[in-house]
Amino acid sequence: MQVLHRLPHIKDKDLLVGIETADDAGVYRLSERLAVISTLDFFPPIVDDPFTFGAIAAANSLSDIYAMGGVPRLALNIVCFPKDLGLDVLNEIIRGSMDKLKEADTLLVGGHSIVDAGIKYGLSITGFINPKNVKANKGAVPGDALILTKPIGTGVIASALKAGRLKQSKAVDALAGMTALNMAASKAMVEAGANACTDITGFGVLGHAMEMARGSGVNLVIRSSDIPLYPFAYELVKMNANRPRTLFSNRDFLIKDINISMRDSDLELLLFDPQTSGGLLISIPSDRASMLVRRLKRAGVPATMIGRVVRKEKGWRIMVE
Repeated sequence: MQVLHRLPHIKDKDLLVGIETADDAGVYRLSERLAVISTLDFFPPIVDDPFTFGAIAAANSLSDIYAMGGVPRLALNIVCFPKDLGLDVLNEIIRGSMDKLKEADTLLVGGHSIVDAGIKYGLSITGFINPKNVKANKGAVPGDALILTKPIGTGVIASALKAGRLKQSKAVDALAGMTALNMAASKAMVEAGANACTDITGFGVLGHAMEMARGSGVNLVIRSSDIPLYPFAYELVKMNANRPRTLFSNRDFLIKDINISMRDSDLELLLFDPQTSGGLLISIPSDRASMLVRRLKRAGVPATMIGRVVRKEKGWRIMVE
C-alpha cells in the first residue's frame, strides 16, 4: 500500500480502475459492453505439499478477478525455481494450479520462469466483465452491510504448519478454504447488486477493509465477535512464534486509523493476520444483505455479516467493537 501511493496516477478515459485506491485488479474498457480485468500475484510456498501449494496459488490469483465481479479466462505462470530441486516438484505445483484453473474454466496460455534460490509461484490472470458490473473497493456507501465469505487465520496456521507445530490433519478446514474458489460468491454478489467488494489477502481483514473505507470515503464498524475463524487459529496466535512478521507490519501501518474497543488482544491480532486466498468482503445495501447471505450459504459459501458502513468521521476510519 505504501508503494502504490507514490506511483504517478495514470489518466485514461477507458481506465475504469487503476492504482489510486489499491484495488484488487486493473480494469480497462474495450467497448460499452466489455472490459478487461488484469491481475498478478505470486509468493513462496505456504504448505509443504506442492500440489496443494499450486492449487492455493491459483485460487489466490483468480480471486482478484472474482473480487471485481468478473469472469477469468486466461492465465500465465510466474515461476522462480532452484536449479538443484527436482522438476517433479514443479510439475506437481503446476498440476495443482491447473486443477483450479480447470475448475474456473480458465486457460493456461504460457508464462515465464527464472532460476532462483527459493520457490516462488503464482499467476497473471486476465478476465472480462461488462463495465456496468464492475465491483471496485470504492463503492461502499453509508447504510451498507459488510459480508465476509471465508473465515480468517491462514497466516498463523501456515506458520505453525511450516514449523511443525500443527499437524496437517488439523489444518484441513483452512486448506480447503484456501483452495476454494470465490467464483460462487462473486456471481451471487453481482446478481444481488453489491456496491463494493475486495478480497482478503496479505493485508489482513482490517487492511483490506481499510482500503475499502479510504477508497469509498466512508468509515466502517466491524464486529470482531462475528468474524469467523478457522479451527485452531485462535489457539495458535497466542504463541508469538506462530505470528507472521507481516501481521505486525500490517498492524503498525494501520493502527493509527483504527479505533479498537474490544478487549481480546489475541483476536485483535488475528484481524491483522495476512491471509492467503481469503474470502470476499462485500458491501451491500442492508435491505439485500440477509438475502445475499442466504444465497451464499445455499451455494456452500460460509458467509457472515460482520459490520456496517457509516458516514466518515475524523480521527478514525474503522471502529472494531
